[in-house]
Amino acid sequence: MSSLTLPVKVVNDNAVLPETAYEGDAGIDLRSVEDITLQPFERALIHTGICVAIPEGYAGFVLLRSGSAIKQGLSLVNAPGLIDSGYRGELMCIAINLDANEPIHVKVGDRIAQLVIMGVENVSLLVQDELSETQRGEGGFGSSGVK
Repeated sequence: MSSLTLPVKVVNDNAVLPETAYEGDAGIDLRSVEDITLQPFERALIHTGICVAIPEGYAGFVLLRSGSAIKQGLSLVNAPGLIDSGYRGELMCIAINLDANEPIHVKVGDRIAQLVIMGVENVSLLVQDELSETQRGEGGFGSSGVK
């Protein structure tokens, strides 16, 4: 596995530096710097207290944590959230409580999401009258037979 050094700036005294839970994990855990309660189906912006400098040629993807999703119903509204390499502001997560009955209490230091850094290509568009043929063609939702 290759490695990448990610510069991090701490902007809140409650911030905890992101880290992986296990060696070889793709996602580094993002933690809350604030106590917040999300009522059923309520969404809120949760601060992490850190900024990162993602190198050019890479992007950050903020993903939900599967344990929080199944145990509490904590999810992210815009998962995955995209962080472009030029962004230098604080990382924040748009969280939502998908539990219909119970509030979710997020405390300072709780893991709320995970950040995955991936290489991305610089894309140039080429306008054409026709695109190459494929077996799937223009088949979209349900085209593989699943209804």
